[in-house]
Amino acid sequence: MDFREPRRPRQRRGFDLLYAEISVAVGSCIPRYPLWLRLHALGYDPERLDRASVTAFCGDPLESFLFEYGVRLRRRDLLRMRRRVSLFDPNVPTPYERMASLGE
Repeated sequence: MDFREPRRPRQRRGFDLLYAEISVAVGSCIPRYPLWLRLHALGYDPERLDRASVTAFCGDPLESFLFEYGVRLRRRDLLRMRRRVSLFDPNVPTPYERMASLGE
């Protein structure tokens, strides 16, 4: 039996990175589906997030999303996270993807 999580389509990499970075910055897992819905409601395509979209979401939209769940990031942590996601390049595996591939 294979208990590994099924592979996600590669075009969802921007969303996966955003979800992981927010969860790490907050210190716990954030609700994945509501994040998906919020991105969609703001006019972003969660299936195909690019660097500009991910970076744009990491300002006021992210702060209001987190506020709904009783979470507040310090400005310094928000800027640190925004800097990390601004380095996202769809042609290069993220550190999370590299670590996941070691277990295969």
